[in-house]
Amino acid sequence: MTRAAKSKLKLPKTATGRPSSYSHAKADHIIKKVSEGVPLAQVCREIGLGLTTWYDWCSKRADLAERIARAREAGFDMIAVEALKIADTPIEGVRRKKTDQGKETVREDMLGHRKLQVETRLKLLAKWDPKRYGEKLALGGATDLPPVRSEVSAIIEPSEAYRRLLGG
Repeated sequence: MTRAAKSKLKLPKTATGRPSSYSHAKADHIIKKVSEGVPLAQVCREIGLGLTTWYDWCSKRADLAERIARAREAGFDMIAVEALKIADTPIEGVRRKKTDQGKETVREDMLGHRKLQVETRLKLLAKWDPKRYGEKLALGGATDLPPVRSEVSAIIEPSEAYRRLLGG
């Protein structure tokens, strides 16, 4: 058979590649965990699903893309609630230090650790959802945010009261 004859012949398309591993149960599980504040990459890793596969599923199913978008918003709110809980709940930790008399154990609130946990969550929220959790500054024509003040003074003159304090 010639090449032209083959091109005119309509053959049924055969599926190429691996069959889809999509299931409603997997998708529902992922959406539930994301709405609880667990990052999508972590959920996919836990069930052995690649992120590329997840995004392929979403591109083929509009309802799935909408559901994950809503779940992410709910998950961001859960992360914000978690940050408040961490900030409000003291956690006692043990700090050991060496002294001249030997080792000393001090029990105290792990304030630095809690502060790091809260700041990390807030910074991630500001990156993931800047409209709701980011700094509210209008740049480049944004109409729904207050404008950024950009007045710069080249010379700063001290006030009269400040000069009198300095004796000048």
